[in-house]
Amino acid sequence: MQEPQLVEGVIEEALPNTLFRVKTKEGETMLAYLAGKMRLHRIKVLVGDKVTLQLDPYGGRARIIRRV
Repeated sequence: MQEPQLVEGVIEEALPNTLFRVKTKEGETMLAYLAGKMRLHRIKVLVGDKVTLQLDPYGGRARIIRRV
């Protein structure tokens, strides 16, 4: 099993249905959703927050796993 690839980024835009547009440190913009534990514990994520993303190995959406 592969190690999950983690990337840091900044929330640029909050979209409906807990989706976010995130700009990574490399300058790439991607779509990300909140991880289940963050939804369960009602951790708020706002525009401008620094977050840690877990990238999808197939190139789809990223998952927000931590607010830094």
